[in-house]
Amino acid sequence: MKNTEEQGLYRSSLEHDACGIGLIVNMHGRASHGIVDRTLKIVENLEHRAGKDADGQTGDGVGILLQISHRFFGKVLAEAGVDAGEARDYGIGMFFFPQNALKRAQAQKMFEIVVRQEGMEFLGWREVPVRPEILGKKAMDTMPSIWQGFVRRPEDVERGIAFDRRLYIVKRVFEQSNDNSYIVSLSSRTIVYKGMFLVGQLRSFYLDLEDPDYESAIGITHSRFSTNTNPSWERSHPYRLLVHNGEINTIHGNVDKMALREEKMESPVMAEELHKVLPAIDPSGSDSAMLDNAIEFMIMNGMDLPLAVMVTIPEAWANDKSMSLLKRNFYRYYATMMEPWDGPASIVFTDGDLVGAVLDRNGFRPSRYYITDEDELILSSEVGALEELPESVIRVKDRLRPGKMLLVDTKKARLVDDEELKQYYAGRAPFGEWLDNNLILLKQLKVPNARMEHYEPETLIRLQKAFGYSFEDYRTSILLM
Repeated sequence: MKNTEEQGLYRSSLEHDACGIGLIVNMHGRASHGIVDRTLKIVENLEHRAGKDADGQTGDGVGILLQISHRFFGKVLAEAGVDAGEARDYGIGMFFFPQNALKRAQAQKMFEIVVRQEGMEFLGWREVPVRPEILGKKAMDTMPSIWQGFVRRPEDVERGIAFDRRLYIVKRVFEQSNDNSYIVSLSSRTIVYKGMFLVGQLRSFYLDLEDPDYESAIGITHSRFSTNTNPSWERSHPYRLLVHNGEINTIHGNVDKMALREEKMESPVMAEELHKVLPAIDPSGSDSAMLDNAIEFMIMNGMDLPLAVMVTIPEAWANDKSMSLLKRNFYRYYATMMEPWDGPASIVFTDGDLVGAVLDRNGFRPSRYYITDEDELILSSEVGALEELPESVIRVKDRLRPGKMLLVDTKKARLVDDEELKQYYAGRAPFGEWLDNNLILLKQLKVPNARMEHYEPETLIRLQKAFGYSFEDYRTSILLM
């Protein structure tokens, strides 16, 4: 939406600001329409953190991630004559299709075929009721046709992550066979409503969000101030698992290294189906979308969601002398497999049961949170996002700290402390023993008695870029050698 023409000292690639993020979760997993309503109020109060075009009619993007409400969708499916079973017996895909009727029909047919090929039953389509007349011109001109598709859970597949893993394979196969449609979300536990809105338009555009039968125990919202990419319906947040305030400054190296690993990747969970979901990352997405791709890939292949987030966004462990040896060995072990996705970032994530937040190790994108007497955790980019919250109901006031994680387990109805969480994962395996027995240090390598090949400065820089060296690699490793 912004003028990206390079003028004078202005460079669009250096334009940065802060998006708005918000979270409300009932720690006991009690769903209500009130959580949906108040999550929308948070994003409406974060208008100053949302970008918009010059005429003020089209926003950079606004969205909300919720649990799938069986009370609402059970009613919707029953009205359509479909018996979908109990909660989490069906998955819902939210789709952005082309407005062209023929292309839309082709994409829908392709999705139905993929679902059948993966051994599942497709239940039907629902055109999502919306109010396009409230949109600005640019949003209207690029608006997709918005549909929901329903897939029945096979009887031999358990509810939860097992079913979502099957849906993930469907999503990846469809995405690789169809390049004019976008799957906003496809899950049996969560659903995303988003678009190129001003903050006040999200609630009004999607009629589902105003239905009192729509209940959720988790609400995550985001108002976008686009920095690294231009605004679009697809690039609005939330993504499938997370919302992100900030930038991933190491994104090109992160993506290149993920691609390099794919040749030798193995998965005991997906086994022979792993090839269906590769490549793991869509390089056309924003930095947030690519981080979401990476974390989704890891959890669908058996890694716990909090662990996947810890591995990609670690603490500053290397020079922290106060950190326990157990935790240091944990981070050091995973550092041999995954480089940090580094940059000023605050991230809120969920799989529909676990919901959490993490801050980058430098703490450049702070977030504040409250815990109320009713065991609701409310987090936002800043204090005051819910102005009607009286002081008398607030039990805890705190903030995210650099490199620390906040996690709520709605199944166990508890808030998990950062130290407890990381000690648990650090103690699950003998990481120190594995490092001692297998890690090879540079000083242990025999240096050949031969002159090193010499490169001109321009050639050297080109080769370093080609092989994915970052400035941090150069500064902390190469120069020291």
